Amino acid sequence: MLDIIALIFYDLFVIKQQKTFLDGGLRTMTTIARLEPFRGISTFQDQFNRLFNETFPNQPEEPAVTAWAPAVDIYETSNELVVKADLPEVDEKDIDVRVENNLLTIRGERKLEKSVSEESYLRVERTYGAFSRSFSLPNTVNPEAIGAEYKNGTLTVTLPKREESKPRQVKVTVNAAK
Repeated sequence: MLDIIALIFYDLFVIKQQKTFLDGGLRTMTTIARLEPFRGISTFQDQFNRLFNETFPNQPEEPAVTAWAPAVDIYETSNELVVKADLPEVDEKDIDVRVENNLLTIRGERKLEKSVSEESYLRVERTYGAFSRSFSLPNTVNPEAIGAEYKNGTLTVTLPKREESKPRQVKVTVNAAK
């Protein structure tokens, strides 16, 4: 049975009770119970995780030293394309920005703080390690005039457009027909 409004599956159970009611009759009661076919899976996974955590006590969670991709915003003005990348706690000397064959590549690395020993961490949720993001550039970009600035954890790359690709306004004079 399916409750269309709540989109919840239910399973019907018929329960016979040997109970004498005030009128002296035996009644069959119908009970509707929610069907949860995957209910046991999450508890099994919790038990499995607990087993391993108890088997290997005092093992800190492995630091998240994996590949990560910083968030990027790209927008266009009439004179340039702008790429903004969030690179919190990345040292400026660890950032490499280059353009090759109309491909902008931003590389770098966010390092795990060494001032705190790995054994002291109770939880590591932020991602650390090397990253690389690449973006195809249109032919309208002037690769010789590209600039980058890193400030407050945000890298801003400005990609000026070529003069011939910038929008221009041309005044057209209309001659009256004689």
